[in-house]
Amino acid sequence: MTKKQTAFPPVSREELRERGISQLDFILVSGDAYVDHPSFGAAIIARLLESRGYSVGLIAQPDWHGAAAFQALGRPRLAFLVTSGNLDSMVNHYAVSGARRDTDAYTENGVAGRRPDRATIVYANRCREAYAGVPLVIGGIEASLRRFAHYDYWDDRVRHSILYDACADILVYGMGERAIVQIADALNANTPVGEVTDIPGTCVRVPNAEAVRDAVLLPSYTEVSRDKKKYCEAFVLQTKEQDAVRGKRLLQPHEKGFLLCNSPARPLTSAELDEVYALPFTRRAHPSVQGHVPALDEVSFSITSARGCFGNCNFCALTFHQGRVVTGRTHASILDEATLLTRDPAFKGYIHDVGGPTANFRHPACEKQLKSGVCADRQCLGFTACKRLDASEEDYVSLLRKLQTLPRVKKVFVRSGVRYDYALLDRDDTFLRELIEHHVSGQLKVAPEHVSDRVLKYMNKPPHAVYERFVQKYEAINKSLGLKQYLVPYLISSHPGSTLQDAIELALYLKKTGHRPEQVQDFYPTPGTASTCMYYTGLDPFTTQPVYVAKSREEKAMQRALLQCHVRKNWPLIRKALRQADREDLIGSGKGCLVPPDARSPEAARGANARQSPRGAAKGRSSGGKRGARRGRG
Repeated sequence: MTKKQTAFPPVSREELRERGISQLDFILVSGDAYVDHPSFGAAIIARLLESRGYSVGLIAQPDWHGAAAFQALGRPRLAFLVTSGNLDSMVNHYAVSGARRDTDAYTENGVAGRRPDRATIVYANRCREAYAGVPLVIGGIEASLRRFAHYDYWDDRVRHSILYDACADILVYGMGERAIVQIADALNANTPVGEVTDIPGTCVRVPNAEAVRDAVLLPSYTEVSRDKKKYCEAFVLQTKEQDAVRGKRLLQPHEKGFLLCNSPARPLTSAELDEVYALPFTRRAHPSVQGHVPALDEVSFSITSARGCFGNCNFCALTFHQGRVVTGRTHASILDEATLLTRDPAFKGYIHDVGGPTANFRHPACEKQLKSGVCADRQCLGFTACKRLDASEEDYVSLLRKLQTLPRVKKVFVRSGVRYDYALLDRDDTFLRELIEHHVSGQLKVAPEHVSDRVLKYMNKPPHAVYERFVQKYEAINKSLGLKQYLVPYLISSHPGSTLQDAIELALYLKKTGHRPEQVQDFYPTPGTASTCMYYTGLDPFTTQPVYVAKSREEKAMQRALLQCHVRKNWPLIRKALRQADREDLIGSGKGCLVPPDARSPEAARGANARQSPRGAAKGRSSGGKRGARRGRG
């Protein structure tokens, strides 16, 4: 890095004058309140560009109803950079049920409504209105996962690549540090933006296919929007080429030209990742934010230790965004950040988390990945694990031990996801033992997701028996340490492949084990995942075999309710689900039942008649008429 900068990036012309900046190189437009913390993508991009000598200004959560707010900092010399923020704006705004969320964790005081739906598209169009002809670069999770023609749950149709809808020049996908610096340097060298077409980790629009060499041709937008098997074909090709070493460029015809997706950018090395996290973040919200940003509460005293994930759950888009190659920061870098945290006046002695997409992934799945790339036709970890998988957690154990010995640190927690199947593959139980003894606060959150092996296979999660083995080991280690700590399982309802019978099986398991989930995630079809492909097409994209999909609002609600049989308001819907599945035997007051009968239901009447003795019946009749009769009917 060549330049240090500690002040917040400017947000007004007054600040530009104070700093002697006549024209900014870049203006970054974000749908989030600006938080100068390495957990926020906009902050990383801004600080990185500053470190390379570029000036960057911020327009955070602008009024999108006109172009005026996008003119607040003048015309940028090189480009507008646009992101919806840390979340897809539609996920940020809507629950899977379609209900509008009433809070926004990435906004001052959690107030909802400070960004538009499809924020990337809206902001990009306003930038064009504000200053025509300025290069426009979009990035972030919303742009990354919508880079190809994709199924959109909220519109219930296939949409174009967001690059076309936003009328942008370049789309940066994945973790964009390498790409954004290359784009900046190219534009600074007076290269026309229309000629910046070959940077890894970017997508661009090209007028024809003839000028593009060595590209894999995907089914077109028109084909994938009309033919679900073509949609599956396109998705599989996109997944197979998602690798920086062996991945090929992809070309997808659209109605107004071709989308060219360059190969993914190489993951940052450990040393490069250390450099990013050593940038001079203030770790605070911008002074223009008068209240607090709730999302900052979750990360203020947490440390990102690695990037990438080779878990490859079908319902998760992480591998499509960050990739399957895991890169860990060095111990020295993490210890430096931890020491910085301990100097914060608000630090109480607790590091809340040390992890990443998966806490106990700290290195590539195998040595082959760095030389030859990830396998195109084989998973590292999923329903089954690759035999070449390196499941050693020794490095993570060593890191946690070092953090625990830092002055002022009372306890280091691990709260991001732990892959229990990966932990079981480690021949040494040291990590599990130390995790349980030192890094759990009464409860460990894990993600079995379901109990049906058929559903788990569609999720690309391990068989239920693997989770049961983990439960036994977890309980045994706790007992040996004289501790009483619990597992909190994350579960998904109505995932593709899950029928009402599967949901009932899961409900019975929860009743048997005494779990009463406070939160259940109803499957949410978001762009870029295999599960969303299944939801839209009704097909397994890798086999093209039919997959059952619960699509009606009622059935999705039934499957969700079955996972919370202890909630009284769910009982009517659960009874309806059980009757629909021909499982009326589970309605009643017996130990094996999931819900009690409705007082006026046939089940209640049968139960009352079965319990009523001849003496009781006579007493009921003699007690006088209607009251006794009503009681007898249940």
